[in-house]
Amino acid sequence: MAAFSYMLLLFFIAYATDQGWISQQVVTHPVTFCLSLGVYATSWTYYGSVGFAESQGYNFLTIYLGVTLAFLLTPLLLMPILRLTREYQLTSLADVFTFRYRSQFAGILVTLFMLVGALPYIALQIQAVTASIYILTKEASPDLLALGFCIFISVFAILFGARHVTPRDKHQGLVVAIAFESAIKLIALLAVGVIALFGIWGGFGGLANWLSNNPDAVEALYRPVREGPWLTLLMLAFAAAFLLPRQFHMIFTENINPRALSIAAWAFPLFLLLLNLPIPLVLWAGQILQLDIPADYYLLGVALSEGGRTPLPVLAFIGGISAASGMMIVTTLALASMCLNHLLLPASYPDPNVDLYRWLLWGRRVIIAMIVMAGYGFYELLEYNQGLVQLGLISFVAVAQFLPGLVGVLFWRGATRTGFVSGLLAGIAVWSVTLILPLLESSNIVELTLPQWQAHPDQDPWSYATFWSLTLNSVVFVIVSLLSRQRPAERAAARACCSETLAPPSGVLSVQSTDQVKAQLARTIGPEAARQEVSRALDDLKLDQTETRPAELRRLREQLERNLSGLLGPQLAHLIVNRRLELAEGTQTALAGTVRYVETRLQETRTRLRGLAAELDALHRYHRQILLDLPVGVCALSPYREVIIWNLAMEKVSRLKASATIGDQVDDLPMPWGSLLGDFTNNKDNHIHRMQVEVGEQKRWLNLHKANIIEPGLALITDTNPAPGTVMLVEDLTDLENLSAELAHSERLASIGRLAAGVAHEIGNPLTGITCLAQNLRDEEDPLEIDAGIEQILVQTKRITNIVQSLMTFSHSGVEPHDKTLINIRDVIEEAIKLVSLSHREKQVTCFQHGSESPMVIGDRQRLTQVMVNLLTNACDASDARASVKVETSLYSGSVKIIITDNGKGVPRQYLAHIFEPFFTTKRPGEGTGLGLPLVYRIVKDHGGNIEVDSRVGHGTRVSVWLPREKLA
Repeated sequence: MAAFSYMLLLFFIAYATDQGWISQQVVTHPVTFCLSLGVYATSWTYYGSVGFAESQGYNFLTIYLGVTLAFLLTPLLLMPILRLTREYQLTSLADVFTFRYRSQFAGILVTLFMLVGALPYIALQIQAVTASIYILTKEASPDLLALGFCIFISVFAILFGARHVTPRDKHQGLVVAIAFESAIKLIALLAVGVIALFGIWGGFGGLANWLSNNPDAVEALYRPVREGPWLTLLMLAFAAAFLLPRQFHMIFTENINPRALSIAAWAFPLFLLLLNLPIPLVLWAGQILQLDIPADYYLLGVALSEGGRTPLPVLAFIGGISAASGMMIVTTLALASMCLNHLLLPASYPDPNVDLYRWLLWGRRVIIAMIVMAGYGFYELLEYNQGLVQLGLISFVAVAQFLPGLVGVLFWRGATRTGFVSGLLAGIAVWSVTLILPLLESSNIVELTLPQWQAHPDQDPWSYATFWSLTLNSVVFVIVSLLSRQRPAERAAARACCSETLAPPSGVLSVQSTDQVKAQLARTIGPEAARQEVSRALDDLKLDQTETRPAELRRLREQLERNLSGLLGPQLAHLIVNRRLELAEGTQTALAGTVRYVETRLQETRTRLRGLAAELDALHRYHRQILLDLPVGVCALSPYREVIIWNLAMEKVSRLKASATIGDQVDDLPMPWGSLLGDFTNNKDNHIHRMQVEVGEQKRWLNLHKANIIEPGLALITDTNPAPGTVMLVEDLTDLENLSAELAHSERLASIGRLAAGVAHEIGNPLTGITCLAQNLRDEEDPLEIDAGIEQILVQTKRITNIVQSLMTFSHSGVEPHDKTLINIRDVIEEAIKLVSLSHREKQVTCFQHGSESPMVIGDRQRLTQVMVNLLTNACDASDARASVKVETSLYSGSVKIIITDNGKGVPRQYLAHIFEPFFTTKRPGEGTGLGLPLVYRIVKDHGGNIEVDSRVGHGTRVSVWLPREKLA
């Protein structure tokens, strides 16, 4: 009744967790994870440790010290395995080896060996439960109890361990239930130890007195340590800590909170320490009570010695049920996953029209029941005289055979699948001959004549079997690996496992959209499964359902292989993806094209970087941040014209986010950037200055610069080497252009201020004439005189209008777009002379132009007038009174040449190099702004022209301006 109630409680805990009745903080707490790892402590620990201590003394501690050593190596050992399993969705040790060695046969071999090696351990749990019930009742039928226990295990494992198909969905109910069972085991063991301590010895003082009076009890525990297989047991426990199916499943596959593994590195050894504290007390208490049961079950005997006074016997029995059920549940789940991926699916893959998820789910459930029943069958075949520890050590030696292969997974890139399979077969052969055959012979299943060396009574079978199996395994593994060659797929997997590369998948995908990806996958896994898997992969990568960028489709392909690996196994997933989503032959991904992929992977894995790698990563991030924050737009293209860098300044200029551009073909970018940058990459010119672009409704002025980037090691671009990548700098001149226009306008306003006196005088004369004529007309009666007077008034008014119009045209704001038209440069010069003469009337400086031709140029009339006004103003300012300034125009090599000559003071030679710099002036303070000549230089350059100044002090200055006659760039 107690066992049945306890089983119902387990069901309730698992169900409540899956329904969300238990807080997620409890489910994901590191304590829950550490307790779930207590599945390591099976009936061997709970019952068998006492019997092991009786025969091997303190050697029983090696089973836990080895685990402690493994968890102390968490950063070097367990964390890399966790990264590998999570990153590539590997659900079992068979998946890990299949992924690394790219061999379906390796997965089959590991699965079969793991299954055979686990069956004795499953039989051990069934034997422990039935024996404990028999000890308590002395009446129950062991076979019937064993069958009922196996049925419970099957139902629980199916309901709470096979609820989800993909390993991404963790079985939280199972984890919490296993953690609860570990807590029950610990409480039961400690409770029996406390009862033994205070019930038999009366406390610590009584125990100390008894030990001093019975030194043989302590000596019996020390003697086997000096004589027994201490190192062998330590190594076996070390391997079992993470290679046993149940341990691998709980540490890696069902790991809900990866950070909890760091806490488990010290918390789980502490749990094991507490679990082992009562073992010597229970052993000595059983000897004092002279219990007539095997030492394996002294725990129940000591509890029963209390009679009906306490519920201790029930608690001790429940602890044993917890130890056995937890191991069987998790082990069958782990083995079922391996059998499904590596035995059932390769042998009988379902039709694409079948619901793949339902088929996988029920396939796993059927396999769970079959494994439990196989363990029951093995239990029926064994004799009951087999010790619990003996059965457990057979499985420990079996999983130890995977250590050499695991070294190849994590540390040795040169290991090959042939070497792994050969070494494992050699180890299996020695394990079978030295351990399995004697077990079957002692159980009267087979009759054998064992070799003389094996039958020697003084020989330790565990040390012998472990040494020779692992030695032969390792030697064959190394030698065959050195003599054989890796395939390309093996080399790629080796780099991924050893974390020495972050290279993305190479080549160009044969499909061009997510819909095509779904259609291809549907041919193998069915339409519905294809739709769900593609959608899930797109969500993982945060991509849109309509994604078409080649680089992102390559990432989608890789993510699909990882997701399918958790669903179907790594080898089958690899075959499906390679067959349905082929990469174009002969194409390679250039180094530049890996930038985003590498940075994404580094972001995900930066916590694993140490030493020089961490420093290089920090340096890379610093340089990357400089590039992103650079105030100049940066756009980098791969050799396949894919955008791989689009920094923040580029986002601001283009109004396009990096997430929407990276991975796109440059020609596919929205207008105007697709055509602008695409054409620029094809242009022979590496620089384009002051290009005007319309972005939305705004005009922007840009400088474009580019350079080709050839990968290191590719000095030449050939048919076999990819084309170079391209990096472009986009310099936004819009603000500078607007500022220049404002400065030009300010300079024009300053010029108008300087013209004010002349303008007033020029307008004053006609105004005086108009006033006199108006007064005369007031008294005039002759119609002819009146008409003549009105005509003169109109002439003077027109004169004033022309002066005002010239000033208005000249002062027009420069922030508006400049319209270039066909103009006569002589008309521009004439208008400028007229304006300048207004401000220099008092000096009576005469400006005149010389030349019979009327050259035409294409330009902005208002801006060119500004040039002539500024140059003529400077010439008049430098000239003496009654001097003259000559302007000559002529044709010169397809250009219009304008020469302005004065006979003024001249400019010192040391100042000529600075006259075009803003705010530099040779005039006295208050007489000049220093913006005139810089503005002239800017406008001339914008028109594609050139300007030169030649001057000598005391002899005057000559300014030469060239303007092209054809349409300007």
